[in-house]
Amino acid sequence: MPIPRCNRLTKIGAHGVTNSSVNADSAAIVLAGVSKHYGNVYAVDGIDLTVQRSELFGLIGHNGAGKSTLFKMMLGLIAASAGTIHVAGVSVQGSDFRAARRKIGYLPENLVLYDNLTALETMRFFAKLKGADVGTCPALLEMVGLGGVGKRAVHEFSKGMRQRLGFAQALLGQPSVLFLDEPSNGLDPGAIRDFYAQLNALRAQGVTIVITSHILADLQERVDRLAIMVSGKIQAIGSVHALREQLDLPLSIALRGDSMQLTELQNHLKNIAGVSMDMAAGEATIRCPRPAKMAVLAALAPFSGRLVDLHIHEPSLEDLFFGLRS
Repeated sequence: MPIPRCNRLTKIGAHGVTNSSVNADSAAIVLAGVSKHYGNVYAVDGIDLTVQRSELFGLIGHNGAGKSTLFKMMLGLIAASAGTIHVAGVSVQGSDFRAARRKIGYLPENLVLYDNLTALETMRFFAKLKGADVGTCPALLEMVGLGGVGKRAVHEFSKGMRQRLGFAQALLGQPSVLFLDEPSNGLDPGAIRDFYAQLNALRAQGVTIVITSHILADLQERVDRLAIMVSGKIQAIGSVHALREQLDLPLSIALRGDSMQLTELQNHLKNIAGVSMDMAAGEATIRCPRPAKMAVLAALAPFSGRLVDLHIHEPSLEDLFFGLRS
């Protein structure tokens, strides 16, 4: 069964977003009207959110946007001031949630580890806290690439090794929902690739994953959907493709060729509304609104044999993030 996806962005309105059309019956996480305020200051303000089972869902925002507060409310670590939160079908504020948390994995941004313990002792410690099977600890260390260093003390570990140990403890108890806060911190490119491969394997087993990261390029091609938080509100939610279409940020086309040919092309493009072209030393960059993309490509066609190179660049997730904030 394919991973559920939302292929359109929810409507961006004066007060943020309306809820997207997702199937509540197959939801792993459901938030309705969730707010958290400290006095008159709202850290989280009126959030409605549904995350599907087996979905890899990204949550991004600037520092102070409310991501960490929202995470902690979904984990039942702090109480919401208003609204309801259900994770794995159980209210985080209900009496059953303590038991349900055994099926939830959490990797905080800064996991506190006891440096004098070995990796295996650390895993057994967290397993006992969670009520998970301590017999699974060696296999989980092996899974995250620490199988050969289980008897080494944590104080000998690099930042990346500590992060992998944190991921291993989040997997104790075979969780059905994972919350991962900045999980790629300290990982090298190869380890990041392996980490996301492990997430995909977990999704294939039905695990739902919510992830935050300031490294937006890590999320861009990997999440099913993502939400962008600004000042305590979810301002937009959808797939990266849907966000691109809804926000309608300009595309950029990079060209290389003879300066005279590029000048001639620039004159042709002046007839297309909203299109601009900058040139320097045989290189040019065209910026065009998405609706003008085909008209620009048509204008480029007669020059195809006279251009050295051409690249079309879609707006990155970083472009979308800053475009929404502006």
